[in-house]
Formats: sequence, structure tokens, C-alpha cells
Amino acid sequence: MIDWFSNLEFFSKVYWSIALIGSIVFVVVMLMAFAGGDADDIGDLDSDMDADIGAGFQFISFKNLVGFFTIFGWSGIACIDAGLGTIPTVIISVVCGLLMMLIMATLFYFIYKLSDSGTLDYKNAIDAVGEVYLTIGSDRSKMGKVSVTIQGTMRELDALTDSLTDLKSGTIIKVVDVTSNGILIVTQNKKPIEALQLDMNDTKKLNA
Repeated sequence: MIDWFSNLEFFSKVYWSIALIGSIVFVVVMLMAFAGGDADDIGDLDSDMDADIGAGFQFISFKNLVGFFTIFGWSGIACIDAGLGTIPTVIISVVCGLLMMLIMATLFYFIYKLSDSGTLDYKNAIDAVGEVYLTIGSDRSKMGKVSVTIQGTMRELDALTDSLTDLKSGTIIKVVDVTSNGILIVTQNKKPIEALQLDMNDTKKLNA
């Protein structure tokens, strides 16, 4: 096995390495995803990849990138075995990888929609306290995502805010309303100690 790999040309070694590593990670990610685990939490990559295309549709995510490199590697190997040159091989493997990302994004989009349909009542999220997952633009300028518990389950849902400043990832929020199409309207939630300090300051002003 080692002799076979060492005898390969550098271009072939690159594609074989990507294909093998990508395949191993791909299998692990898929097992975690369908077993109820959240592979996107690995390294908090999705929090830095704010690239949603429509509500709930994520083209760039950890799972999709793993799928890209897996198909990129194997399609490149197929092109090399077919005798294609370097440039055609790279072009074809990139296109195949992007198609795989699109297929996976679509697959998980519909899985997400199916899991959120039926018994979920978004109105139950009102007054819930959660955390910003993907940055929310000020004055409803950009949709983001928040992590909140609804009906006993932690969910990542689309959200907007009427705040005059962006709500960054990690900000503690409170749900104040829900739109007719299930988008949460949130506001920044003050920490208890901050609220207590404000109350104490107001009391001092009144006593003065």
C-alpha cells in the first residue's frame, strides 16, 4: 500500500489524499447527523460562515464542505484514470464538488423543514430567552439565527430584530414576537446583574 502510494505522481497523491481523508470524515459526519448529533458544532465553523441562501438553506456549512472535498477527490481520481489533463481534471472535480454541496444543502434543508413542521408552534417561543447563533442585522436589515428552547427542545431558528445595532453571535436575546411565517422578532436581553444595577440607579435618583 505504501509502495503503491509512493509510486504515484504528485498530482495523483493530492487527489488520493483528499479523497481518502474526505471519505472518512464524510462517513463520520453523516453518522452523527442522522443519529441526532450536530456535526456543525465541530470547531464552531458554521457560526463564522454566515452564508444562508433563503430561510434555513445553508450552502456553506461543515457538512457540505466535507461533501465537496470527498467528491472533489474521487471525481479527480476518475478524471486522472481516464487520462485527462491537469486543467480539465481540476475543473471537473470542482464542478462535481459544488454539485455535491448543492445536493447536500437541499437534502438537509428539507430534513430541517420536515422536523420543524406539524406540531411546532412558534408562538410558544415568545418570552423565551436564547442566544444569537448567526449575527442579526439592525432594524430588520439582515436575517440571522438564534438558539432558543421551544416545547422542550433547543432549536436554531431564523430571527430579526428592531434594535438599532446588530446583535452579534453570542448575544443573549429575548423573543418578543413571531411573524406570520415563523420568523422570531428578538431584542437584546439584559443580564440580571445589569438590570439590578439599573433599578438601583433609578432608586437613588428618586431618593435624591
